[in-house]
Amino acid sequence: MGLNIRLFSVVLAAVFGLWLGGCASSEVETAPTDSAAAPQEVQEDIVAQAPAADENLPVLEGTATVEFIINGSPIVVEVDGNNAPITAGNFVDLVNRGVYDGVSFHRVVKEPQPFVVQGGDPQSTDPSVPAQQLGTGSFVDPDTNAPRYIPLEIKPEGAEEPIYGETFEMAQMSEAPELKHTRGAVAMARSQATDSASAQFYFTLADLPFLDGSYAVFGYVTEGMDVVDNIQQGDLIESARVVSGLENLKPAE
Repeated sequence: MGLNIRLFSVVLAAVFGLWLGGCASSEVETAPTDSAAAPQEVQEDIVAQAPAADENLPVLEGTATVEFIINGSPIVVEVDGNNAPITAGNFVDLVNRGVYDGVSFHRVVKEPQPFVVQGGDPQSTDPSVPAQQLGTGSFVDPDTNAPRYIPLEIKPEGAEEPIYGETFEMAQMSEAPELKHTRGAVAMARSQATDSASAQFYFTLADLPFLDGSYAVFGYVTEGMDVVDNIQQGDLIESARVVSGLENLKPAE
């Protein structure tokens, strides 16, 4: 779907907010919040390699269904572990742990054209955290007392395995991703470092093909897109639960 010039200039500025998922505070402080940089202008010194088999990350082998309750209404998401096993596994694990219960949507961009609804910062459950700090938080694993980060994971269309740690531009890939940023996609927010996603995610409010190959989509809204459309900044996730497919989650070892 083509984007008009006005929308393109606005979303380039807005895209920076998608970088604020799972990054250290020092990274945020060194990046201007009004940056108009395109999403593919990422740090290219990240080591690009598939995660080793013994890395301590949950994996979703198959699919799962997650239900959010927001403003009293359900949103159902089909999570795709077939095409994004680590990204989907991380998300389903966080849902199952109750990490998203009570967190807020700290960033909503609908004007002048629909863009994204972003939330999932664990800090947002703490009323003492200032609003301007939201977007910098990560999931801290209670077993290690350290933030959990996952690699950027995007599977090219028709490929057997995802690419890890690289955007498609960095990998010089011309193929489209298997999971695209169509309206209702659910994807991970991250910092400029490719392997920095943690807990923050976003819903797409429109087809956003210019994000394809730069951010990891891991599922799609199958019910309740009207509820997504009505989310306002500050709205809470009242609850999140795994409705089905939890047996496909292989926990971190």
